[in-house]
Amino acid sequence: MTKKTPNAERPQEDPNAEEDRVRIFDTSLRDGEQAPGFSMNRAQKLRLAHALSDLGVDVIEAGFPQASPDDFEAVAQIARNLRGTTICGLSRCLAGDIETTARALEPAPSARIHLFLSTSPLHREFKLGMSKQQVIDATANAVRRARELCDEVEFSAEDALRTERDFLTEVFSVAVEAGANTLNAPDTVGYTTPTEVADLFTWLRANVRGAGDVVFSAHCHDDLGMAVANSLAAISAGARQVECTINGIGERAGNAALEEIVMALRVRAPLYGIDTRIDARKLYPTSRLLAQLTGQVLPRNKAVVGENAFAHESGIHQHGMLKHRGTYEIMQAEDVGFPKSQLVLGKHSGRHALRQRLEELGHEVDEPSLERVFADFKALADRKNEIFDGDLEALVLGLDPDHPGPWRIEHLHAATHLGGSASVSVKLVHEDGRTVSEAAIGDGPVDAVVRAVERATGESLPLADFHIRAVSEGGDAQGQAVIEVNHTNRQWHGHGYSTDIVEAAALAALDVANAIARESRKPASAPSPKVASL
Repeated sequence: MTKKTPNAERPQEDPNAEEDRVRIFDTSLRDGEQAPGFSMNRAQKLRLAHALSDLGVDVIEAGFPQASPDDFEAVAQIARNLRGTTICGLSRCLAGDIETTARALEPAPSARIHLFLSTSPLHREFKLGMSKQQVIDATANAVRRARELCDEVEFSAEDALRTERDFLTEVFSVAVEAGANTLNAPDTVGYTTPTEVADLFTWLRANVRGAGDVVFSAHCHDDLGMAVANSLAAISAGARQVECTINGIGERAGNAALEEIVMALRVRAPLYGIDTRIDARKLYPTSRLLAQLTGQVLPRNKAVVGENAFAHESGIHQHGMLKHRGTYEIMQAEDVGFPKSQLVLGKHSGRHALRQRLEELGHEVDEPSLERVFADFKALADRKNEIFDGDLEALVLGLDPDHPGPWRIEHLHAATHLGGSASVSVKLVHEDGRTVSEAAIGDGPVDAVVRAVERATGESLPLADFHIRAVSEGGDAQGQAVIEVNHTNRQWHGHGYSTDIVEAAALAALDVANAIARESRKPASAPSPKVASL
């Protein structure tokens, strides 16, 4: 494999150039996606990757190629399809990992291998079983090998904030000498404070050999609720890359929220004197897209993109807002892409209007997909008086080529009885032409429909969690059902959309049953390596 040459579309950047800009490194598809409840299939990952590119993200960490064949293909697919942003893959400091990551990234015009290795005393002793010298040697060897395969190499010292300062400085110096372009000092367990972060980055920039030739990066977790504050402190101390996620998703309490960092730098521009290349008007649509893809509801009081972020109920606040918006708003809803009105289309709307509104919501669909969405839109319009943005998003997200079956629902009937019991009958069609009809009785319609799907597909679906939410407004709103199942010592998540909550639950249960069936047809493979939470 030959070394990649700089992409003509996006030349390699001088790390000391553009000192007025912070690079945004988004790890929603890697650190965010590995958190429980946020897993995505390949089609969903590609859709989010396109949204991140449109948002203006500088680097997209697409996954950990060595983790599984599916992760490899997800990274490779994103590398093949995206332009205008750097595609990054995570790798342990092992030759096999590095070479696998390089192969996955090969189609990308601009690629980066992201190496990580623990450095703290706790991790060296109990996780790695390595001495300081072994860590230094492994760092040097890995960076040199990665640099032979890729022009951009980032090195992360896992648990950097709990590492002896002199040793961390030496490890980073060795990484620079071996060819690393970016040095990341992550607060892996969300342990530190803004004052400590600023002090460390100031020290590193002054003491790492070759510091002027690299970009320093911060990757902060939110265990003590300070991920964004710590990221901003690192920027104040000279970090010119921050690693973050949409909506702050990630391991445990999550990562620093991309939208909060971007808007803090913008709103407090006189203080920080630095900006990003993010198109802030796409923050809200991207946030909604992630919530829809994962089925995880965003808290209403979430900063910047929550539904209450620009809502005012207090009489005193409303009075001030009527006088001047600046009395109680430090930014405007339009700045981050909040829609002025959700009601956009009706049953008489045509394809052109539908396409235009989908594009405004951040969804680009090809002609065959538009035809399918349009047909579903017309069918939905016959059942609903009003079509909202959430309804349109649900229709688009229903176009999922990675969920092809093998089962689909042909008929569903549910009846609820006085006293709480319910009966459900389903007729399923298999891709091989078989039809199966089953019925079940449960404590309620959701319990009954899950049992019916179990019987029809032959898959065990022990229900761990179920919730449903309206994706739009009104009594005829579509519902998004999200189901969590514990099967074969794994958590499986399914999603379903319908104006009928029983149908939505059936679709969600079938989503899980189909995923289990597809997984059982795959050849056995070696256990996936555990991904570190940098």
